[in-house]
Amino acid sequence: MKFFLLLIDNINTWVGKAFSWLIVSLTFTVAYSVIARYVFRTPVDWSVDWSYVFYGVFFMMGGAYTLAQNGHVRGDMIYHSLPVKTQAILDLILYLLFFLPGVLALVWSGFDYAADSWSIMEKSSTTTASTPIYLFKSFIPLAGILLLLQGIAEVVRCIQALQTGVWPDRLVDVEETEVKTAKETNR
Repeated sequence: MKFFLLLIDNINTWVGKAFSWLIVSLTFTVAYSVIARYVFRTPVDWSVDWSYVFYGVFFMMGGAYTLAQNGHVRGDMIYHSLPVKTQAILDLILYLLFFLPGVLALVWSGFDYAADSWSIMEKSSTTTASTPIYLFKSFIPLAGILLLLQGIAEVVRCIQALQTGVWPDRLVDVEETEVKTAKETNR
């Protein structure tokens, strides 16, 4: 089971890191747009569409990575003061009642949304650049599938924590400064 959990963590970590490079594209797109508009007085309207696309894909594809790293926002002050089994019960209830049904709805409607967009080869109507939107919308169900996989892994972690009283290992990619500082002061 540990192999399964770490495999899903690895997949989502790899995907998150790969798509994080879209920030570089977004930065260059915005910088080019600003320079073209204010220095050369020749605004480019395609940069608006591509900024949305780059940021949207970056955001969607980073969701499962963030969940794999246990980085989503929660009431940490209260949550971390609870015993592990109570944390696991709370997480399990929230995953089963809200997360999994919501992500399943995202995947289901995301496929329809993307299919509709592909069927008409949808292009942006925001600007005259006619940026293809159907490619962008294809990331909705893909991001949902990755989130669903990671959510299943998190449910398994909750069940294991309920059985053992200890959270199972997870792949650690980065660590927040507060966590590092707390570990160093506790030595």
